[in-house]
Amino acid sequence: MKRVTLTLTAVSYFVATTLAHAQFGSGVVYDPTQSAHAISQIKNEEKSIQNEAQQIEEGQEIFTNTTKIAATAIQTYNTVKQQYNLYRQMMLAPQMLYSRFLSPMTDVRTLQQISNTYGNSMGWLNSANTGNGAAASYQQVSVPHTSNIVPGYGSTSIVGQQQIAAQGATVDIGDSVMSNNLTVLGTIRANQTTRQTDIANLEAATQSKDPSQQTIMAELQRINQALLLQLRAMQDANQINANLALQQIVAQKQQQDSLKAGFQDAADYTDTYQTRVAPAYIGGAQALTY
Repeated sequence: MKRVTLTLTAVSYFVATTLAHAQFGSGVVYDPTQSAHAISQIKNEEKSIQNEAQQIEEGQEIFTNTTKIAATAIQTYNTVKQQYNLYRQMMLAPQMLYSRFLSPMTDVRTLQQISNTYGNSMGWLNSANTGNGAAASYQQVSVPHTSNIVPGYGSTSIVGQQQIAAQGATVDIGDSVMSNNLTVLGTIRANQTTRQTDIANLEAATQSKDPSQQTIMAELQRINQALLLQLRAMQDANQINANLALQQIVAQKQQQDSLKAGFQDAADYTDTYQTRVAPAYIGGAQALTY
C-alpha cells in the first residue's frame, strides 16, 4: 500500500509539473503521449490497488475462517478431553467407589465330621464333600437291603409277588437316586474352590489399574468369562433340580405302590373272606354249639 501511494504521488507531481511548465511558458511543451502513458500507469496502479484490496479482504476472510476453525478445534479438544476423563473415571470407579462396599462371599462349606459313633458316617461325609465313592458310602449308612429274593416269594400269589417286587424296585431305585444325588452334590461342592478362584481373579482384573486390563478387549474377555461362570452355575443348578425331580418321582412311586396295594387288598377282600374268614367263623360257631 505504501508503494502504491508513493507511485500515485509521483505521477501526480509529474503531471502537475508538465502542465505548469507548458502553461507558464517555461520552454517545456505539453506531450500528450506522456500524459496518456501516465494515465495508463495510473489505471494500472488502480487495478493493482483493487487487486491488493481484494486480496486483503480474502486474507481477512481466511483469517476469520481460520479463527473459527481454531475455536471449533479447541472446543472439540475440550469435549474429547472431558470424555476421556469420564472414561478413565469409569474404568477406575469400581475400585475407587465400590471396593469398600464389597462383603466377603459365603462359599459352600465342606461338611465337618462331628461324631462317628458306629464308624460308618465318615465315608458318607467324604462322598458329600468330594463326590467319590457315593454308592458304597451310602450303603454303609443305610439299612441293609439284600439282593436275594425274600423267602416265600415263590409260594405267594401272583398279586402278592407283584406287590413285593414293586416295593423292592422302589427301594432299589431310591438307593440309586440317593447315591447319584450324593455324587452330584459332592462334585459341585468340591469344585467350589476352583470357582471361587475364578471369581476372585475376575474381580481383581475388573478393579485393576493396569492399563492392559482397561482396554475394550480385556473388558469383553471378562464379560465372556463371567457369562461362562454363570452358565456353569446354571448347569449345576439344573443338575440339582433334575435330581430333586427324580427323587420326587421315586417318592410318588412309593405312594402309588401303597395306594395300588390297598386297592388290591380291598378287591381281594371278598374272596379272602369267603375262603378263609367265613369258614373260620362257621367252624367256631359250630364248636360253641356242642
